[in-house]
Amino acid sequence: MFRKTLKKDPELFQNVSEGLRKLYRTKLFPLEDTYRFHDFHSPALEDADFDNKPMVLLVGQYSTGKTTFIRHLMEQDFPGMRIGPEPTTDSFIAVMHGEQDGVIPGNALVVDPKKPFRKLNAFGNAFLNRFMCAQMPNPVLESISIIDTPGILSGEKQRISRGYDFAAVLEWFAERVDRIILLFDAHKLDISDEFSEVIRALKNHEDKMRVVLNKADQISTQQLMRVYGALMWSLGKIINTPEVVRVYIGSFWAQPLLVPDNRKLFEAEEQDLFLDIQSLPRNAALRKLNDLIKRARLAKVQAYIISSLKKEMPSVFGKEAKKKELISNLGEIYLKIEKEHQISPGDFPKLAKMQELLNGQDFTKFSALKPKLLETVEDMLANDIARLMAMVRQEESAMPSQTVKGGAFEGTMSGPFGHGYGEGASEGIDELEWVVVRDKPTYDEIFYTLSPINGKVSGAAAKKEMLKSKLPNTVLGKIWKLADVDKDGFLDDEEFALANHLIKVKLEGHELPASLPEHLVPPSKRGTVMQA
Repeated sequence: MFRKTLKKDPELFQNVSEGLRKLYRTKLFPLEDTYRFHDFHSPALEDADFDNKPMVLLVGQYSTGKTTFIRHLMEQDFPGMRIGPEPTTDSFIAVMHGEQDGVIPGNALVVDPKKPFRKLNAFGNAFLNRFMCAQMPNPVLESISIIDTPGILSGEKQRISRGYDFAAVLEWFAERVDRIILLFDAHKLDISDEFSEVIRALKNHEDKMRVVLNKADQISTQQLMRVYGALMWSLGKIINTPEVVRVYIGSFWAQPLLVPDNRKLFEAEEQDLFLDIQSLPRNAALRKLNDLIKRARLAKVQAYIISSLKKEMPSVFGKEAKKKELISNLGEIYLKIEKEHQISPGDFPKLAKMQELLNGQDFTKFSALKPKLLETVEDMLANDIARLMAMVRQEESAMPSQTVKGGAFEGTMSGPFGHGYGEGASEGIDELEWVVVRDKPTYDEIFYTLSPINGKVSGAAAKKEMLKSKLPNTVLGKIWKLADVDKDGFLDDEEFALANHLIKVKLEGHELPASLPEHLVPPSKRGTVMQA
């Protein structure tokens, strides 16, 4: 019935968030509720989960610079912030936008319906005493929220003394955030047991994961290469996926670089990371859609598992013995469901964790298979999601400029300190003299050996010389197009010098401009180009 209404009246959904909320409540939630999805996997979603701003979760061992990283992004201290070489952040701090500076403690935070944290109540007082929200009027926080986490320590003692399931809390956040940033310290790269466990807990969220190798200015280039290689090797063992996680190298704070040799690399990496974070508001709806699809697939599998267990239970005697037998044979039940319903093995929950959770459940209270509930979810995945996907694209095109502004994101693309300013094709942009003049005498010597006619060399003669650069024909063709300013199919001495200058730019590893910048136009051509 819901689907028919939707087809007659597609404007029922005002926006993607509202569409997702309605689909979840009317189509997916009934399936989750019937087959105890919330007891096994994740609490029910609330309105705030669909409406909240994109969130960035920072995870790392102590003293990797998580809190400093947040301060660097916002260019401002936040309430409750503590920075030091020893483990200082012992709480989860949600840094969010507010009209005035202030701190909301965990117990008050989980009863606020406007905040997406109500379901964290399940982790109890030991966690809530270590959870708070820092609010402040910062422009960066108008677009995103940032979650600072306690520094991860090594040793069994630390894990026990927390008093709550640290990995489970991180997993709860991982499901709801848009980006997970794992921070490592280039100066002391070791991955503790607890950190390995945490990374494994984030196993199903590799698409959200980015890695930052921080404090990279404290070591030499040679050491940095070794550290980077060691990090990639360690991550490969823990994350265990064919794709390589994106690693950003840099020094993410506003202090002088200790070893400035890799300044250009750090600037380029920071720029890439900033662009990645800035894209979050624009891609938020797509991320929520993707997460709902993931959740629906898991809910379907949960329904098949629970109903299979219910079907096998005896009606009167031997219930406890049968329960134990079913739990130990859960792997076989997985295989049976996989074949019967053509489900990918990757969609199933972890076997050991599922067995552990099933121990505390009363199998007699499980529900039998209700095909209608599953058909409703199938219909949602086949039809409604496709409609919402089209709405996502419409919303994105209507808001192309939606991006994170303020703090460290401001001013990085413009002015003399913008990335790549004054380098490559931009070299000489602020100079009165044509930058090509510096090397023109050398280029002129070559030019006159090519026997110019009426002060110009032909394409064939120029090609012979330009091929000596060993650049591909596609690149040389682009250089020719840029250098032949008057488009007459020949090069005069200035145009030939310009072609050689652009070859040099490319050989030094810079990109060629899409069109010739004003400062590179040969002096004798400036009037004619402007008129054209």
